[in-house]
Amino acid sequence: MKMIPLCFAVCFLCSLVSIRAFSADCTALTVQYNERIPYARQTEKGVEGLTATPASFAFSKAGIPFKWENTPSKRQMKMIEENTGCDCAIGWFKNPDREKIAKFTQPIYQDKPYIALARVDNDKLHTGMDVETLLSNPDLTLEVKDGYSYGPYLDSQITLHQPKTDTTTTENLNMLKKIYAKYADYFFIAPEEADELIRSSGLPQKSFKYVTFSNMPEGEKRFLMCSKRVDDTLIDTLNAAILEYTKTYRK
Repeated sequence: MKMIPLCFAVCFLCSLVSIRAFSADCTALTVQYNERIPYARQTEKGVEGLTATPASFAFSKAGIPFKWENTPSKRQMKMIEENTGCDCAIGWFKNPDREKIAKFTQPIYQDKPYIALARVDNDKLHTGMDVETLLSNPDLTLEVKDGYSYGPYLDSQITLHQPKTDTTTTENLNMLKKIYAKYADYFFIAPEEADELIRSSGLPQKSFKYVTFSNMPEGEKRFLMCSKRVDDTLIDTLNAAILEYTKTYRK
């Protein structure tokens, strides 16, 4: 019988210890959010909103210690991809590319169908048109957020029709200001968010219009997106709590 060299045995044991420590070190999580009404905002009671409230319920119900951290969206994605911390980010869409770098819970919220937000005096956009007609118009510029997903349907339509775009790394408030200043013609947004966005911008509500579409599908589901180092048992525990929240508060 061959003897295993001592150095190999030691290395093997160290690897086991490392793997166990790696999977067990996420006993507390940092929950990344971006101040974005009505999805998430800091209040006297903590972080609340359409995605923040069910997330907070899930972590508390699951008994998982957590802390909130306000982080820009693009930085959140980088943190998840780097997989160096015990992080979960709230309200993200799930797609194949993201599933390669992250773990997702059950959905915590589902948007209403997307609308396009445009200037009221832009006659090239009107309610009742279809998405393909809009995206195929070479005279219109779509404002898009760099690295952001609008869900499988719109992402695929944008890729297919290749509309003229203005890409930005800023948040929706600056995107709205670009529309107002006529640097771009429109951008896609969930209607839940549009009213508060305009109100908080200080721009006249009457300067904008909401364009609804004849063929826009149901809104996308939003998830907790966690780094790969978050153990599957924690994800399972969160999923059970999310299901309880859905049954109790989303009847």
